[in-house]
Amino acid sequence: MILLDGKKISAEVKAEIKIEVDKLRESGGKIPHLAAVLVGTDGASETYVGSKVRSCEEVGFRSSLIRMEAATKEDELMKVIEGLNNNPDVDGFIVQLPLPKHINEENVTKAILPEKDVDGFHPVNVGRMTLGQPSYISATPYGIIQMLEKYNIETSGKHCVVVGRSNIVGRPMSILMSQTSKFANCTVTLCHSRTKDLASFTRMADILIVALGKAEFVTADMVKDGAIVIDVGITRVADASKKSGYTIKGDVKFDEVAPKCSYITPVPGGVGLMTVASLMKNTLLSAKKEIYK
Repeated sequence: MILLDGKKISAEVKAEIKIEVDKLRESGGKIPHLAAVLVGTDGASETYVGSKVRSCEEVGFRSSLIRMEAATKEDELMKVIEGLNNNPDVDGFIVQLPLPKHINEENVTKAILPEKDVDGFHPVNVGRMTLGQPSYISATPYGIIQMLEKYNIETSGKHCVVVGRSNIVGRPMSILMSQTSKFANCTVTLCHSRTKDLASFTRMADILIVALGKAEFVTADMVKDGAIVIDVGITRVADASKKSGYTIKGDVKFDEVAPKCSYITPVPGGVGLMTVASLMKNTLLSAKKEIYK
């Protein structure tokens, strides 16, 4: 069993980005600028945004964090988005999800200019990705693809089973793995909460990508020997023995599943770190105008 080390690979990706940023700085080019909008004080969101800000510092980006109260009205958030859309100094920005329930996430996503949508959530970017055209790819699926590339994992002709159909991970992941490219070319099955006899599908998977958000849902009897297992889940589980009061669990019961795998991602230390690295990569692409010329 080989551990797909997100900490190691994300560090490599960020080091590559830093080299490019240093070259931009030396040549007098524009330094990439990523902005993040955080509405409310959700604990997980605070952690994610903090990680993104630190990563900007590591690679040499400029970053801005805009904090807004949980009671912020949708039209107030829209004004901030409009300002960022029209700010030529900001190359890309994200509005951290989830948003308070009184704000429509779809409206917010559509309001972000596609060329500044470095999260890859806008319908234009999703459509371009689906058609195999240049686009910002949703950061988590993009991170998984980069992980497969860095470990040079053969995927062509393999059966990839994706569990979870969210617009952020499951759906784009299923499309990417079916595309004509070196680290794809899979036969893909997309499973979800209404799939009957789910285990019968997961046991057929050469590559199993799990994005359910249910702690330790996938057990050893659901995975075939030699499978490649990508665990996207990050769930906070109460743990009185921890100073934080919780421990982080993935969707896969790692200790019992890992011995059966050829490759597996840990949680934490796997896909999550690659997600942040991919956001940095999308921001660099935006600054260099490589997607939207």
